[in-house]
Amino acid sequence: MSWFSDTFSSSIGRKIAMALSALFLVIFLLLHVAVNFLSVISPDAFNEASHFMGTNPLVQFLMQPILILAVVYHFVAGFALEASNRAARPVKYAMKSNKNASWMSQNMMISGLVILAFLVLHFMDFWVPEITTKYIEGDMSGLTVAGDMRYYEELVHRFQNPMRVVAYVVAFVLLALHLLHGFQSSFQTMGVNNKFTPSIKKITNAYAIVVPLVFIFIAIYHFINH
Repeated sequence: MSWFSDTFSSSIGRKIAMALSALFLVIFLLLHVAVNFLSVISPDAFNEASHFMGTNPLVQFLMQPILILAVVYHFVAGFALEASNRAARPVKYAMKSNKNASWMSQNMMISGLVILAFLVLHFMDFWVPEITTKYIEGDMSGLTVAGDMRYYEELVHRFQNPMRVVAYVVAFVLLALHLLHGFQSSFQTMGVNNKFTPSIKKITNAYAIVVPLVFIFIAIYHFINH
């Protein structure tokens, strides 16, 4: 027990915990983009998938709380770790290292704050109204409009505001940059260095670019076509 607490109270231990929480979040992100992309292919399929995710007890009462905890932990730990690193870093060393560091590596806290603000907007747009309807008002019939599930109509309605679409695009561009640097940082923290490393890096780089681009495409598609 002492080894466990000592490990995760150390800087390396916290980085490992952050990497593990990030792994859970990228798996969720992949599932989320797959469901959302159905809105482009088939509104009915999107409604059915959304309804399943929104009413399945395993998703609602197990996966959803874990997701929220992972999000909170990842951001809080990330900000704390970044603040600690900056406080412990000598000024001369910081100035020297900044010449060779990428913009994203120097501004992970800024991108994290923007992404966090976007998550708050996203939750206010979709999660809060659904939770209010289901668990506060206790009205499962509120999930439908004239007998049809309202998920697709609600999604399309949100993307009719051009400022909201711009906010989504900016957030997902920063998410792509955040993921690109985050994956590389995680590899270094976890000590991944073997014959599979180049392939793993190609896959994660593709993920970091393609997934945010699909989210951007979905937002722009619904803005243009409705």
